[in-house]
Amino acid sequence: MAEQKYYQKEIETMPREEMRALQSEKLVKQVKHVYENVKYYRDLMDAKGVTPDDIKSIDDIHKLPFLTKADLRDAYPYGLLGTDLKNCVRIQSTSGTTGRRVVAFYTQADVDMWEDCCARAITAVGGTNEDVCQVAYGYGLFTGGPGLNGGSHKVGCLTLPMSSGNTERQIQFMRDLHATILCCTPSYAAYIGETLKEMGLTPDDIDLKAGIFGAEPWTEEMRRDIEKSLGIKAYDIYGLTETSGPGVAFECEAQAGMHINEDHFYAEIIDPETGEVLPEGSKGELVFTSLDKEGFPLLRYRTRDICVLSRKECSCGRTLIKMSKPMGRSDDMLIIRGVNVFPSQIETVLIKEGYSPNYLIEVDRVKNNDTLDVYVELAPEQFSDTVKDLAIKEKSLAEAIKTMLGINPKVHLVAPKTITRSEGKAVRVIDKRKLHD
Repeated sequence: MAEQKYYQKEIETMPREEMRALQSEKLVKQVKHVYENVKYYRDLMDAKGVTPDDIKSIDDIHKLPFLTKADLRDAYPYGLLGTDLKNCVRIQSTSGTTGRRVVAFYTQADVDMWEDCCARAITAVGGTNEDVCQVAYGYGLFTGGPGLNGGSHKVGCLTLPMSSGNTERQIQFMRDLHATILCCTPSYAAYIGETLKEMGLTPDDIDLKAGIFGAEPWTEEMRRDIEKSLGIKAYDIYGLTETSGPGVAFECEAQAGMHINEDHFYAEIIDPETGEVLPEGSKGELVFTSLDKEGFPLLRYRTRDICVLSRKECSCGRTLIKMSKPMGRSDDMLIIRGVNVFPSQIETVLIKEGYSPNYLIEVDRVKNNDTLDVYVELAPEQFSDTVKDLAIKEKSLAEAIKTMLGINPKVHLVAPKTITRSEGKAVRVIDKRKLHD
């Protein structure tokens, strides 16, 4: 095996005891900072009877209260801000369950830390200052583009800030500028591979060697398909806007789980029902604490992702703890084309547009691309419209849903009483992607 390169070797290969000491030092300082500067979290701590003096090391983290997506909505926009707004240089954002967005604030130190994490991910797949890194994640409020863009700069790669879309142009730049690393969602990587073939080209016609793919779930089968269609090794990356963005965890050449940047993010696995911390190797809900974020310092944030943590020795030499690929979610959020989608968002649009809340969301994956079909039941008086009128209404509703979600759905207006009723909890979502065993 070739000698493994690291971006910050001292940290990435730090002995366990030293890492715990570093985490303890950072946690004690962070809890004090949050207690003094974030009233929302101070109130949660007071309600639980916890003070900063109770947190003497990382072993005391279980004493702190959890934060949830609901807290982020309640505290929107400034309630969880950890510093004066004048100290912040950027926001990033993700959609929330009711259309109210989660807004995360970043100081310059936060941006630097995040970019370091992404630089570690790029270096772990073999990236150096001799590489050309094509970033085809979306830019703007979405964290994918800005995160990998900054990481690529830190490594010293020539960075192609392509954003997503215009696939033939992506391939042209990829060929003309000899891109060696591709960063995008796995479904878009698969689409680039299909387009390459349709253009009469093969992996021999491009110089890609590695891809860093995240922001949506994907299977091992999809990984192998992408590797074959683009002639690369495909690596996973994980992150949340709430904690910074991609780069919270990343795969190394072993492709056997993602190393968590645990000098910045402390991970726990809990029982999603009881909140009890589970021992290493247990399957449960992933919880993250930002140990040194300044602008948006979340403590014990419940991600809702179900996974397993492991300290099993890795062939790459990194000592950073690994997380498995998420095996599902403990809530009803869907990730479609890298975008967080909640049924309640679609329901909000339907009601606002004058439709009944009897609907069914069907998600599938066709040719490695996520599809979103929304079936909406019409009231009897609405169903008398002509086929042409229905088509106009379907298009209009699809536009309204796209405005809310940021992705295009296919809307089907169906006859009254066609959608099966349930006496229990209504089945609103059918996910045919079968991503998990």
